[in-house]
Amino acid sequence: MKIYKYLGIIALSLFSLAAIAQVPAPGEAQTKPIAIMNAYAHLGNGEVIENSVITFEDGIITNVGDATTVRLDLTNYKVIQAEGMHVYPGLVASNTIIGLEEIAAVRATRDQDETGEFNPNVRALIAYNSDSEIIPTTRFNGVLYAQTTPRGGRISGSSSVMDLDAWNWEDAVLRNDEGIHLNWPSKLSYPRWWLGETEWRENDDYDEEYEEVKYFFRDASSYNEIADPETPNLKLEAMKGLFDGSKSLYIHTDRAKEIVESIQFAQDMGVKKIVLVGGDEAYYVKDFLKENEIPVVVEETLRLPSRTSDPVDLPYQLPNLLHKAGIKVAIGQWGEVMQVRNLPFSAGTAAAYGLGKEEALRMVTLNPAEIMGVGDKIGSLEKGKIASIVVSQGDILDMKGNQPKYVFIEGRQVTLEAHQQRLYEKFKEKFEQD
Repeated sequence: MKIYKYLGIIALSLFSLAAIAQVPAPGEAQTKPIAIMNAYAHLGNGEVIENSVITFEDGIITNVGDATTVRLDLTNYKVIQAEGMHVYPGLVASNTIIGLEEIAAVRATRDQDETGEFNPNVRALIAYNSDSEIIPTTRFNGVLYAQTTPRGGRISGSSSVMDLDAWNWEDAVLRNDEGIHLNWPSKLSYPRWWLGETEWRENDDYDEEYEEVKYFFRDASSYNEIADPETPNLKLEAMKGLFDGSKSLYIHTDRAKEIVESIQFAQDMGVKKIVLVGGDEAYYVKDFLKENEIPVVVEETLRLPSRTSDPVDLPYQLPNLLHKAGIKVAIGQWGEVMQVRNLPFSAGTAAAYGLGKEEALRMVTLNPAEIMGVGDKIGSLEKGKIASIVVSQGDILDMKGNQPKYVFIEGRQVTLEAHQQRLYEKFKEKFEQD
């Protein structure tokens, strides 16, 4: 009997340790109106209120105003006194695999890439893991929404906008299947470093790859004309939204000639909404992008330029160069998945290189929300929008200043805890005892 007793104790101990290490449960639904008082409010649309009052009820913002002039009866409200703090709309991460990958080195935790070249019917939201340990670490820096996007192939699949506090993907989705992602063929191939190459080389397969894309889009366009197909084609069904404007085509490409060629191709095929993703050389064709009203999701700014001939600070300047040309820009963060938490600092770098803080904030809040078709719901602190709000003790775009104190997603107060905080407390306690 003793052995069973000891086995039971061991099992309970392991269960307790596992419980401690679990991802925090989603916040409870808002039951009482909340008012955030006297914070410096950055609305996300370029406007600021130095001494603000923001109220929300049932997960929806009900008032945003100047606390020095607005008079509200807050008797039944939970009041958060936020003097000296800054309040922001939740940040929106574009073109990320958060929720689709946990550990890059472990194949079993990577679910962002489907086999085959043309997979518009692949839906990223189905694979979204709301229990990912990376989500709380991202949320801790104020990133509350993500465009979960598949990778690989010529057409990777469809992306969806997810909130980062949910029990499952059904609860997390804000807008499902909002865009199809096309990786445009490149005319040049990377140097094969393992062969000692240092120069780019011509892609001998470019013409063949272009023809494959053209034939697939022609098939999709023809299929779209069939009102009630006798035998539905799942791949071509997924493409229909591109031709009626209900979905966006996200074209992933960097070089100037390929940017122009890919956009003209999509227009010729009848695609209604086009978004450029990457756009490393977008500033060379900024007039073309402006004329055709093509928004751009640029890569993170915290990187080196792609070409040795470019200024070392070009990635820092790119958002401002495109903004000054009149192009709608969102700043992305799509290197390693754990780097999504650095999104606000990527925007902060752009702010320091001519963009300014409020416009940089807009590029990670309202601009990406509008590009994804959810600008009427999130992206700015405005009456009637979802109450996804970050209250920070400092500047959210600054690594030292960004210290979220309160975070709300759809009115639910979110636990600001991740495995980094748990490890900090664990070893802090150890060394304090020593």
